[in-house]
Amino acid sequence: MQNPPRAPPPHTVEGMTTQDRSPDPEIPGKPTSAARTTLSHIMTGSDTNLLGTVHGGVIMKLVDDVAGAVAGRHSGGPAVTASMDEMAFLEPVRVGDLVHVKAQCNWTGRSSMEIGVRVLAERWNESTPAVQVGSAYLVFAAVDAEGKPRRVPPVLPETDRDRRRYQEAQIRRTHRLARRRAIMELREQRAAEGFED
Repeated sequence: MQNPPRAPPPHTVEGMTTQDRSPDPEIPGKPTSAARTTLSHIMTGSDTNLLGTVHGGVIMKLVDDVAGAVAGRHSGGPAVTASMDEMAFLEPVRVGDLVHVKAQCNWTGRSSMEIGVRVLAERWNESTPAVQVGSAYLVFAAVDAEGKPRRVPPVLPETDRDRRRYQEAQIRRTHRLARRRAIMELREQRAAEGFED
């Protein structure tokens, strides 16, 4: 009999808050694999930009779609995009490419989830391996029928790779919070000095 998956020990980074990490004993955790999703799409001429490659916005839409599906599956209900932490375009995507957008829940807080996304592309008519062409990290917030935040189950990483992604997600969250705090402090300082932005 296998032991149930367990959350990795918290990776603490200076300035990291713990308020969003405490699991709710009433909400059982879900393994990473429970919400893992892949969306595949063949790129057509209507997806291209002026350079003849697939427009980045088309890829971003696919990324948001699959991340939203993962967030909804993990949280068991509606979830909305709160932010896109990072989107990297590594290689151009061409008309005729079969694009696979793979996503999973990397980390959960009280009502928020980080969804990691990998974008792969292969020629639709060739048997060559798919190549990674992009990656993204999005933050979703689970909401109830009134649009208010609701609790999400803690994610339970199952593999060493899942545990690494969980810890990296905590680092990204710490950086997001620190950046937001630094910007707010700068704005307050400028307002106190009489600057109108």
